Amino acid sequence: MSYELNQTAGTMAPVCLFLFVALLVGRLPLAGTEEERVTPSSPSSSTTTDGFLSSNYSQLTLKVDFSSKVVEHEYIVAFNGYFTAKARSHFISSALRNTEGENWRIVQRENPASDYPSDFEVVQIRQDARSSLLTLQDHPYIKRVTPQRKVFRTLKLLSAGSDGSSSCNDTRWVQKWQSWQSSRPLRRTSLSLSSGFWHATGRHSSRRLLRAIPRHVAQILQADVLWQMGHTGSGVKVAVFDTGLSEKHPHFKNVKERTNWTNEKTLDDGLGHGTFVAGVIASMRECQGFAPDSELHIFRVFTNNQVSYTSWFLDAFNYAILKKIDVLNLSIGGPDFMDHPFVDKVWELTANRVIMVSAIGNDGPLYGTLNNPADQMDVIGVGGIDFEDNIARFSSRGMTTWELPGGYGRVKPDIVTYGSGVRGSGMKEGCRSLSGTSVASPVVAGAVTLLASTVLNRELVNPASMKQALIASARRLPGVNMFEQGHGKLDLLRAYQILNSYRPQASLSPSYIDLTECPYMWPYCSQPIYYGGMPTIVNVTILNGMGVTGRIVDKPIWQPYLPQNGDHIDVAVSYSPVLWPWAGYLAVSISVAKKAASWEGIAQGHVMLTVASPAENDSAVGGEMTSTVKLPVKVKIVPTPPRSKRVLWDQYHNLRYPPGYFPRDNLRMKNDPLDWNGDHIHTNFRDMYQHLRSMGYFVEVLGSPITCFDASQYGTLLMVDSEEEYFPEEITKLRRDIDNGLSLIIFSDWYNTSVMRKVKFYDENTRQWWMPDTGGANIPALNDLISVWGMAFSDGLYEGDFTMADHDMYYASGCSIARFPEDGVVIAQTLKDQGLEVLKQDTAVVDNVPVLGLYQTPSEGGGRIALYGDSNCIDDSHRQKDCFWLLDALLQYTSYGVTPPSLLHSQNKVTPPTGTDKPLPERLEGNHLYRYSKVLEAHLGDPKPRPLPACPHLSWAKPQPLNETAPSNLWKHQKLLSVDMDKVVLPNVRAYRPQVRPLSPGESGAWDIPGGIMPGRYNQEVGQTIPMFAFLGAMVVLSFFVVQLTKSRSKPKRRKPRIKRPLYLQQQQQQTPHTGKNPTV
Repeated sequence: MSYELNQTAGTMAPVCLFLFVALLVGRLPLAGTEEERVTPSSPSSSTTTDGFLSSNYSQLTLKVDFSSKVVEHEYIVAFNGYFTAKARSHFISSALRNTEGENWRIVQRENPASDYPSDFEVVQIRQDARSSLLTLQDHPYIKRVTPQRKVFRTLKLLSAGSDGSSSCNDTRWVQKWQSWQSSRPLRRTSLSLSSGFWHATGRHSSRRLLRAIPRHVAQILQADVLWQMGHTGSGVKVAVFDTGLSEKHPHFKNVKERTNWTNEKTLDDGLGHGTFVAGVIASMRECQGFAPDSELHIFRVFTNNQVSYTSWFLDAFNYAILKKIDVLNLSIGGPDFMDHPFVDKVWELTANRVIMVSAIGNDGPLYGTLNNPADQMDVIGVGGIDFEDNIARFSSRGMTTWELPGGYGRVKPDIVTYGSGVRGSGMKEGCRSLSGTSVASPVVAGAVTLLASTVLNRELVNPASMKQALIASARRLPGVNMFEQGHGKLDLLRAYQILNSYRPQASLSPSYIDLTECPYMWPYCSQPIYYGGMPTIVNVTILNGMGVTGRIVDKPIWQPYLPQNGDHIDVAVSYSPVLWPWAGYLAVSISVAKKAASWEGIAQGHVMLTVASPAENDSAVGGEMTSTVKLPVKVKIVPTPPRSKRVLWDQYHNLRYPPGYFPRDNLRMKNDPLDWNGDHIHTNFRDMYQHLRSMGYFVEVLGSPITCFDASQYGTLLMVDSEEEYFPEEITKLRRDIDNGLSLIIFSDWYNTSVMRKVKFYDENTRQWWMPDTGGANIPALNDLISVWGMAFSDGLYEGDFTMADHDMYYASGCSIARFPEDGVVIAQTLKDQGLEVLKQDTAVVDNVPVLGLYQTPSEGGGRIALYGDSNCIDDSHRQKDCFWLLDALLQYTSYGVTPPSLLHSQNKVTPPTGTDKPLPERLEGNHLYRYSKVLEAHLGDPKPRPLPACPHLSWAKPQPLNETAPSNLWKHQKLLSVDMDKVVLPNVRAYRPQVRPLSPGESGAWDIPGGIMPGRYNQEVGQTIPMFAFLGAMVVLSFFVVQLTKSRSKPKRRKPRIKRPLYLQQQQQQTPHTGKNPTV
């Protein structure tokens, strides 16, 4: 029995040792593992998003609606410089000296910036606003007067996958029509709260192969490698402009300052998003941030009621400049790139070396939806991807649209990173998961903060050099174009290598032009170039890491490679006269030389330019730093296609918001009333463009008046959703062109002056209710254009479902054809009178509404004309059902004269309307289209056309041929000068995160939880070796005692020898009676 017990004890000893070791190891973080725990924050008295997400959060999505309006009688008066409060008051008083004192006052702003000079003031004016504003603007020290703006947010919870909207095609759907307050933010709003994608991701959304990867984004991007090198963000000041942060949040140890810029008397976060953003950047435990030792500066610019003012941001920006902030995360944005006070202040911030990181918006997957200020050249614009490296559906796409009137947009976003299901700090404690580009933005802001702390010479770190390092090191995602991913996915370690061997220089974004590389170079790669085509324009950003200001020396040089047929192309360049702040543009126009009209092949060359900047540390007067960069160019040339295959898209006559109020084409989309996507074939008409290319058509863009193209080269001119007026010379030329064989297709939209008055809008610049300057399209202008053929559109407004040629169609706020030649073909449908619904909230069904017309002009060799009353079926913005089949049929008719039998013999064919019983639509009286038009100008009476502008003529660069071979592969990582990726060696580390250490005095708690604080203040080697030796020592001692215990129990007991007693004692014992125990020896 004793042997069996000893054997059991002997076998239990290693088991106990194993269990003890497993227990200790279980308390330590393992590389590649992660405890998926979400701890919702404590409920608060205020309405918080944490509270929303604490119950069954994985199945809910937080959707936010916005409204925006100006503050009555309040204006922002911007000055030409920074002045004290006394000086600002004196300037305003002198400007309004003829205004009674009780009719105006300066609004006091009690915030941390009040004690410093400022460049603006908020003034309340109660007298006649217009005269007072004009008086203020005339003062020499006052730069601009704009209204004070206020933004509201409304939070709604939706089931996962719901967008909260009813189908526009549902006949039971009823809408109350009313004047539109800005339900889509006219100005800047919080992207973090403006998206339906701010939600905690569900765990069981679909069946898929699970990947055992940690969800702490800092470790996924290998920030722990830099932590173990001793870099944790120390010495870098990072500002978070959001909803605030509670004072004793356990995740943060270095909150340097919390400031409140709102009218609420609190610094705490009542919504939870500001805490989340700050946690992604600088949390020290649980859901770890990138830079825990960075100096956090919290700017509370939104109230718990989700309200903010422009003046709050301007004051906070000024204070950030005063505090010499290094990195600023901005999770706000809007479509208005002409909001001058805000944009000017963003430029001023970056000019003061503040690295601004901003989200590009949550309006994807539609193209042309970039938000401002992320679309600016000096700001790092961030898009979102998921953990499978797929572009997030919500992430906005490029191109930038504010340059479209001048040619073409730029590549944005700059970079993408994880923005879907990212974990961050809860409002009070714990972690939660959110999605959106506002999540991706602090990921990059945290990475930038960490990277800045690794550079010994901080003078090298500026907005340009940091962007250069990020885009040069980014990992390109396969199968994704540049308007979705920018330069690729954030690569933290490669950016560290580049930044730590960086030398001030200039670089280009993109760094090369390859019109043969698909899909990355879409849309450039989607269509080859040919002789006689419109020049291809590539808008390149020049980044100047040498200084905040710079210039291009002499002129850029075009050098074609003769062995690679570079002399077959012509190149023209235009560029920024001054590079400020930190950046400029280089517009490259590419065309085919006449000698290559019938040639097919690849042509290559490069553009070379030199950038100069003042040398900041050069003692010599006028010293400059220079940097020379090359822009490789590679194009595919094909013979000029036949006229019938060439389609010309009229971009010149499309207008957009801003600057004016141009409404959406579909009036059902009341939550998105602004037409702000550019109406370009590469933005909201992208799918149509792709379809036409797949059908073999070559699509070119007309960015100048109709008088500026050779109509003999094109089969069809395509006009879609035109809002602009037409020069008389354009009308005359188009009539002549169509008589000579050019065909015309027009997709129109609604125009009704009564409806336009009904959907009036509060103009935040003039502080007046005003009507749209046009409807969905400018019908009166289009009628002037086509009146010579006896055609006209009506002011009717219709919608409804129908079938045409066996295709299901949806008519979304379209107009009808009022007049058409009697020998034309007209198709009619039964539709609902949407105009009646808008004006009188009544419903009516109208039979035989003419929607489609086809006409062959009578002149010999004349072209053909096709009219359709609605463009929504080819517009990506709010398309319900596409009508690309109809566009194919119309192009068959206009290009080849083939009338589709399904339309020619349709049962819905009707007699063409004469339109004599109703007057044609008139222009809205008192409209302000002339303010934004390229055609009209102000006049004492009605606006009159301007003089016809001269057609643009490019100045082609004189080639300097090179008789050498061009590089075969243009896509290689954008190596900056003097950067050798092999010179900077990273340490060989294994652990995903540093070991746990005791907290410093003043930090909450005696010890951190597992997987907690990152190293910062202690020597890195000591921090790693002490826990290792302590663990090994404990194991040795424990093993010694276990072995001793095992030995003592496993050996059999030895019997001690019995000593024989003397004979006389034995005899005595036998004689004595036994009375007790024998004595032991």
